[in-house]
Amino acid sequence: MSDTLLAVVFALCAACCIAVGAVVRQRVAATIGDDQLGRLGAIDSLVRRPSWWLGTVVGVLGYVFQAAALGRGSVLLVQPLLVLSLLFALPLSARFAGHAVGRAQWIWAGLLTAAVAVLVVVGDPRPGRQHAELQHWLIVAAVAIPLVTIGLLLARRPGPRRALLLGVISGALFGFAAILTKGVVATAGHGVVAVLGSAETYALAVIGLSATALQQNAYQAGALQLSLPAATVAEPLVASLLGFLVLGEYLHVDAALVAVLVIAAVVMVVAAIQLARDAATPTPRPATAQTGNPQAANSRTRVAGVFQPKSRSSSS
Repeated sequence: MSDTLLAVVFALCAACCIAVGAVVRQRVAATIGDDQLGRLGAIDSLVRRPSWWLGTVVGVLGYVFQAAALGRGSVLLVQPLLVLSLLFALPLSARFAGHAVGRAQWIWAGLLTAAVAVLVVVGDPRPGRQHAELQHWLIVAAVAIPLVTIGLLLARRPGPRRALLLGVISGALFGFAAILTKGVVATAGHGVVAVLGSAETYALAVIGLSATALQQNAYQAGALQLSLPAATVAEPLVASLLGFLVLGEYLHVDAALVAVLVIAAVVMVVAAIQLARDAATPTPRPATAQTGNPQAANSRTRVAGVFQPKSRSSSS
């Protein structure tokens, strides 16, 4: 089996695991009431739920498959395939929520699949270097650090903009993490000592943990319909851009087909945003407010790590 085919198989396995892990964790988090929140939010209660750990382990397995895919194929090949995690999550989240997948959702899912197929097959991504050169990282850092800093400063104010900005930033950092993961996987072929002595390993740890923390803050800042689409689109876009700029990856395609790839990329982004919004639709959870307690009745419900204001009718 060729490296390209193995990369596709690993990427699809990663997308499936990412979807299952996310749906399971979201489902468990939806059962956490406001009275069960601790200093770390829902995490204090979630760590005592075996099903949450199951979702976490499956999510980690997804990252392992992603690393294996990046070790075999280019970033331009792997990252678009990971967007298909939304396709796997759609029927799972619908089943858990107790409703059928709508016709419009299946249409968006079909468009997403077709767009990714066009990018992978027609685009014919070609690999580049395994590691980015230091001067390239310095240039990227000179551009990225001010942008991230400005974004974090703008995200200090509460409201929908905070959730959107943190979603974009966390997705972008996961895109950086994908490039670093590819380098660390390549270094792993030289042994554990080489991995521990590589600066990419520690940069991956810092960026990966930062992205995860910002992602959780994005979920807590506002509606998941804002942060999830932003992160879902930002990660492959940033990773693909960096793969092209710092790793020298490219699409082997005739000039006449460039317009087709541009259209496919636009369709992929639009379909991913729509499906992410559908996957982020809050699922019902038991109310924790007691009848006759106005303060509890007017509290905000927490669904899948996100605070959602109750409607006026439910609080009156």
